[in-house]
Amino acid sequence: MLSEKSTEVVRATLPAVGAAIGDITPLFYEKMFAAHPELLRDLFNRGNQANGSQRQALAGSIATFATYLVEHPDTRPDVMLHRIAHKHASLGITADQYKIVHRYLFEAIVEVLGEAVTPEVAAAWDEVYWLMANALIAIEARLYAEAGAPDGDSWRTYRVAGRIDETAEVTTFFVELDLDPGDGGPVPSAKPGQFVSVQVELPDGARQIRQYSITNVHERGLQFSVKRVDAAPDAAFPGEVSNHLHTHATLGSELRLSAPFGDVVLDESSDAPVLLVSAGIGCTPMSGMLAALASSASDRRVLVAHADRTEASDAFRADLRLWTDKLPNAASHVWYEAPTNPDHPADRTGRMDLTTLALPEGLTAYLCGPLPFLRSVRTQLLDKGVPAANIQYELFGPDLFLAG
Repeated sequence: MLSEKSTEVVRATLPAVGAAIGDITPLFYEKMFAAHPELLRDLFNRGNQANGSQRQALAGSIATFATYLVEHPDTRPDVMLHRIAHKHASLGITADQYKIVHRYLFEAIVEVLGEAVTPEVAAAWDEVYWLMANALIAIEARLYAEAGAPDGDSWRTYRVAGRIDETAEVTTFFVELDLDPGDGGPVPSAKPGQFVSVQVELPDGARQIRQYSITNVHERGLQFSVKRVDAAPDAAFPGEVSNHLHTHATLGSELRLSAPFGDVVLDESSDAPVLLVSAGIGCTPMSGMLAALASSASDRRVLVAHADRTEASDAFRADLRLWTDKLPNAASHVWYEAPTNPDHPADRTGRMDLTTLALPEGLTAYLCGPLPFLRSVRTQLLDKGVPAANIQYELFGPDLFLAG
């Protein structure tokens, strides 16, 4: 809880900080990466830094947390904190790194706001920062302990045991633990919907990390699917990891994977109806959830709604048929913007329209896809009476729901 004195200072200065946060965050990253280039090279997503999405997400999280402290002093935004913590844990963020962030963030605040940052203002926002940082550190410590990596290092070496080209853009990788001496442990357990971080070494020596949803878990390993990202020719880092995996992750090659993390997971203890909604490569966590439901022979009511460009771009087609056929109470609905099959239903052509579906009472909805899609379908579900608490979403990349 923010102290009474700091609450008043933060309330008074929040508009000014909020208005300047768009200038503060890029300066913060510039200062931090100048002093610690290894963080940009080996930890932060260079693509998200180049396109500005990480700066937007950081600004949104700071503003959201500070606003909660002022307007809801007896609560905190735990959903946001847990989402950030799971991402941090998958990267191996350590408590000491929060000190680095603190130093350069506050240098940027002082440089942008100048004389407005009095000692009283600095102390109040310092309190905000450490309340948020210490909350994240505590959550991340629990996640590391659960993953059997109390030091924050959950990385293990896997070998590519198989790969399938699902579409021209999407490849599924089957990886198994490299059980050389020194790593005889079991495959880590994963909850349906979770992801792993994959680290690759690129030609310039950078060890970049990206997250991919787990689509199934096997006795000796797991599988995940990667969509090749073709960015604009003038992009600074056009899909460098996805292209590297498609080209270089051949049979027998090694990959470094984190333990599974992620807070948007199927509640396997419930018998409530489930609605799985996805677009494009957002199908991957849904495939993992469907696989888990099928493997347990669940008799829950399961509705699947997926949207894609065409049949040829739909990497979900085979899994959707496989898993729904094994579930006694499952039904699927697929929308294509430009179907090539003349028999594709007219009411499933174009953008997804959930208003046409009869939804059972008490369902939990899981969403994954691009940000505009998520906003659209979430609004549709709210309009149909689904409680906001029953709608969970996964967004690949920085969470820009918080930034507007």
